[in-house]
Amino acid sequence: MTKGTTKRMIIMLIIAAVLIGGMVWFQHFKSTMIAKAIKGMSNPPQTVSTIVAQESSWQPTVEALGNLRASQQASLSPQIAGVVTAIHFRSGEKVRAGQVLAQINDAPQRAQLAQLQAQVGQLQAQLNLAQITLARDEAQLKVQAISQAVVDTDRANVTSVQAQLKALAEQINAQKAVLAQATVTAPFTGVLGIRQVNLGQYLAPGTAVVTLQALDPMDIDFTVPQNQIDLVHVGMKAELTTNAAPGKTFEAKVIAVEPQINTATRNLTVRARIPNPKGELLPGVFATIRLTDGEPRNYITLPNAAVAYNPYGATVFLVKDEGKGADGKPKLVAEQRFITTGLTRGDQVAVLSGLKAGDTVVTAGQLKLRNGVPVLINNSVQPSDNPNPQVPNS
Repeated sequence: MTKGTTKRMIIMLIIAAVLIGGMVWFQHFKSTMIAKAIKGMSNPPQTVSTIVAQESSWQPTVEALGNLRASQQASLSPQIAGVVTAIHFRSGEKVRAGQVLAQINDAPQRAQLAQLQAQVGQLQAQLNLAQITLARDEAQLKVQAISQAVVDTDRANVTSVQAQLKALAEQINAQKAVLAQATVTAPFTGVLGIRQVNLGQYLAPGTAVVTLQALDPMDIDFTVPQNQIDLVHVGMKAELTTNAAPGKTFEAKVIAVEPQINTATRNLTVRARIPNPKGELLPGVFATIRLTDGEPRNYITLPNAAVAYNPYGATVFLVKDEGKGADGKPKLVAEQRFITTGLTRGDQVAVLSGLKAGDTVVTAGQLKLRNGVPVLINNSVQPSDNPNPQVPNS
């Protein structure tokens, strides 16, 4: 091998070594930059606000809204057609059960009743005669003066007239019922509404004459969510307030609970009754009713804003301390937790399971969290956590 060939070979080896070294360096540089890029793409710490879950004493209370209604109410009308001949009431008047309120012309019905009663007299005379004839013929039959056929005929006559009298009595009762339908009476004691008819007016059956409402006591229907139905039962006491009677509280009592849940709203309908001797409450008034059950209970509570409600359950994010990070500071990360919620009170919700007292729960900033995301805590602003919030005066 000549010196020239050796020199060329050495140069080629050097060039190859440079190329290989460059490729190795480039791969190392690329890997380093990719690692830096991936590290840069990792989740940065998210700033959240938190609260420490604590136990508090709750009085189990159900609060609902409803409209007041009369305990009894009816729209009164005649059952037969005719002309109004008499009105015996004034609008807004208190009336007693059975009191006559209005009269429909019943002259034709009374005339027919009189005819039926006259027929009773005629048939009664026929019955007396038939009974006398039967008695006489029975006496003659004993001495064989007449035949048995004659007596049987007499008995048939008596039975026929008695049957006619019975049928006539039924017709008279039916006619009296028709006469009663021409009179509008109060079915219960209450307060009348505004008169809807005038003297001489022709009314068809079912035309409203006036409304009647029993205002003492009053009823209120309201709904309770299905997660609170164990707090409501017949006989429990309640309190009612309304801005129609500001500053006053009315005692109420649950008298009925619907035996099924409304599948559209998942609510249970409840009815309570309120004494109203002074007439301070009126039908249609919007009111708030509060029911209290049993002794106070201890619950872990959170602000409602801390809970995310989803079709698959309620969740919260906890803040977990995983020691110190590379910078020597505490490493805090988020952890999602499923919980079971219970009653609500103002801005608070009771947690039945999934948390324990002392857990640090995220109250704001949950939307940007997932499991393992590092967090920074800033509690300068907190959501409302008032058990009894008040509407500010405008």
